[in-house]
Amino acid sequence: MDWIGMHLHASHTTPRAMARCLVMAVLMCMFSLLAWPAMDATNPGASQKNEDARLPRLRPDYVDTVFPPNIASPNFVIEEPGSAYRVTLRGEQGAPFSVASRNPQVQIPLRKWKGLLDANRNGNVFFEVSVRDANGAWHQFQAVTNRVAPDPIDKTLVYRLLRPLYNFYAEMGIYQRDLEGFRQSPVLENRSFNNGCLNCHTFLNHRPDTFALHIRGQKGPQPMLLASSNMVTRVNKTAGYISWHPSGRLIAFSANKLSLFFHTIGETRDVFDAESDLAVYWVTSNAVVTPPAIAQPDRLETWPSWSPDGRYLYFCSAPKLRQERFRQVRYDLVRVSFDLDQNSWGKPEILVAAAETGLSAAQPRVSPDGRWLVFCLAKYGNFPIYQPSSDLYLLDLTTMKTKKLDINSDLADTWHCWSSNGRWLVFSSKRADGLFARPHFAYMDQTGRFSKPFVLPQEDPTFYDSCIHTFNVPELVQGPPQASPDALARAILRPQLVLTPSAHTDQQHQEEYHQAPQ
Repeated sequence: MDWIGMHLHASHTTPRAMARCLVMAVLMCMFSLLAWPAMDATNPGASQKNEDARLPRLRPDYVDTVFPPNIASPNFVIEEPGSAYRVTLRGEQGAPFSVASRNPQVQIPLRKWKGLLDANRNGNVFFEVSVRDANGAWHQFQAVTNRVAPDPIDKTLVYRLLRPLYNFYAEMGIYQRDLEGFRQSPVLENRSFNNGCLNCHTFLNHRPDTFALHIRGQKGPQPMLLASSNMVTRVNKTAGYISWHPSGRLIAFSANKLSLFFHTIGETRDVFDAESDLAVYWVTSNAVVTPPAIAQPDRLETWPSWSPDGRYLYFCSAPKLRQERFRQVRYDLVRVSFDLDQNSWGKPEILVAAAETGLSAAQPRVSPDGRWLVFCLAKYGNFPIYQPSSDLYLLDLTTMKTKKLDINSDLADTWHCWSSNGRWLVFSSKRADGLFARPHFAYMDQTGRFSKPFVLPQEDPTFYDSCIHTFNVPELVQGPPQASPDALARAILRPQLVLTPSAHTDQQHQEEYHQAPQ
């Protein structure tokens, strides 16, 4: 006999007692019905589970991609209606774990995620997503499969953050992000030097101890800063796009005369380069030279980039045209040989001709092993971040064959950089909305095939929904930059070491040889 029956039997001669027992029985039944679905609201086993044949919708799109074995947790939002959510993460090796939530935002514990990656290096990991509907039934979607690469990515990503304005650059800064976690910290913010402009930054061989960047918006010279550990030198020379020779003894840079203009439809902003040449700054002798091979008077030369062995300088070159013909300005991809010991230059060699492609080349970057070169092609001009047509292309330097990469989107893909091991590519893409550039990563195998790109993971899975800054010039570095923000700011405002380079022709300059930094 159950509890209710016992009390009814014992109290059958008392109507008031019988009524009281009936009321208690009704209340207990109501309580049980209300409490039952909430006893384990995030456990699919608490009610019927239905299999769904399709993949779940996740934002960001961390589906069918390849992750580095040392990347931070790829937190995401489940874009499926429901009242409770559960994700089980498992691999081919190791113990699975689950994350449950009453909202669709999934934050994966960093320590457990790292354990899953470590156990499944060069293997697969699976996201099993279950959602409870309004009727209390659970639906399990097809498991999401991602792969863990055998090769890690560099620990630090350095990028410029700014709002997408065209004539005002307040709140601009260069920041470093720990890719194994979520910590972001400033390398240099422009509020520390009267809200000037921070231009392109570049590191010597992905090393965190040696880098250069250019400052604009200051009265007088537009200096270049050279950082070696925490010693920062101000060089009073205007330098646009910068590339370190792998020896560390010289820097190739462009001197550009850029002007911003506007369109009435589509991407409203555009840039015209009226004058540009390349030059070389010899760090060891504080001299600037302009070799004729990279500074022809009837050509525009820009986007310098050294090969990893230092034997070639890659750049982009176009004929000079008036601004009214800006849509006809298309740049060739060019390289010129260089002998460091003899300080001698070869003749320019066109690798990708604009006359053949009908497109304009920009931003060449050679892989660390010297085999591959990634560059941009757009309809015209040399400022691909403002070109929705900009796509990434891959040139095999052993066969000289070029192909368009399948990691491109319908919007601007640009500002790319290799990892130090040559297996990862980071690039800025506006694929989400056409306005804000976000850093994306893709893995490349030995044959030159890239995996599906994924966006930089954030601790808050909704971060990009409200972020109104654009990420430019993402550079992969082997560790945090060693120069402090204070040391960099002092070099701009109160420099202790200032150099004003002497100008020479290439024939006049005699380099003083020093051992290259290791």
